[in-house]
Amino acid sequence: MAAERERFSTATRLRALGEQAAAQVYRAQNRRLRHGPRRNRLTGRAALLALVLCSLVVALAYPTRTYVSQRSDIAEERRKLTETEERVAELRELKARLQDPAYVEQLAREHLHYVRAGETGYIVQGDAEDDADRRDREEADRDAADRAWYRTFFDGLDRADRS
Repeated sequence: MAAERERFSTATRLRALGEQAAAQVYRAQNRRLRHGPRRNRLTGRAALLALVLCSLVVALAYPTRTYVSQRSDIAEERRKLTETEERVAELRELKARLQDPAYVEQLAREHLHYVRAGETGYIVQGDAEDDADRRDREEADRDAADRAWYRTFFDGLDRADRS
């Protein structure tokens, strides 16, 4: 008999749970009918928020692009500054070397073919020189007599720079 009572109480419990579920469904249906059809999830506030967010993205796009562009310009200018500083260091070193009379004398001997008093200067022309260059130089020397002295001077500087 105890097993029958337990079974009865289980059936009673199941019936009570079914009635509670039915009552909840009934209340949900009544609520839906009272409030009308279910509204769309995209409300006016959500649409306004989406519009504001899109406006912010559009408004910030140009300044962000400008910022990125300026950052790359700054990096390029820093690279140029580094190169310029290196060039300044090289020129300072050259200036310091040019203060030394022995270095200046060496440059004069190499580039300008200067010799000291009592020395004899020689210029050796070998086979390494191209025949066409030699002919051009000889022709320029012949024409030099007919030209103004400063043109001959500048032509000589140009030839020295090329070699």
